[in-house]
Amino acid sequence: MITAHLPSGYVLGRTARRYGVHPWLMPAAIIGAVLPDLDLIWFYLIDGGAVHHHYYWVHIPFFWLLVWPPTMLALHRWKPNWLPPARAFFVGILLHLILDTVAGDIAWGLPFTDQLFHLFTVPATQSHWVLSYMLHWTFSLELMIWALAIYLFAKAKL
Repeated sequence: MITAHLPSGYVLGRTARRYGVHPWLMPAAIIGAVLPDLDLIWFYLIDGGAVHHHYYWVHIPFFWLLVWPPTMLALHRWKPNWLPPARAFFVGILLHLILDTVAGDIAWGLPFTDQLFHLFTVPATQSHWVLSYMLHWTFSLELMIWALAIYLFAKAKL
């Protein structure tokens, strides 16, 4: 996914409101859904694209598997009112990783294998990879996520 992480976080935040009301629920869902792509700053400005950014820790499911349970347990013990936004944050990260798995690559097997997994391959049919992706049918999934987010936003405002 290229553009659908932000609207997917919005859809998640709207859905999560059914399970609890908290002022940080929507921001947590959106931040979680886009956080893994903040590694692009490092990828382009520091690393110079030397390592695929999906190998950075923010795109590694195993890292989040190690962080998620103790965070939730600590919040349950000391700040239970923060559980709904924390849940939305971590589900947002998981949603990001799942969406990236559609046509991108995620290292679901780490630490056992460094192989990147994806569901569909987007062939290089155009001069630039972004154009190849936008002309591939998987891009329609991004458009559907955007359409759903816009619909939910408009429904809430009308």
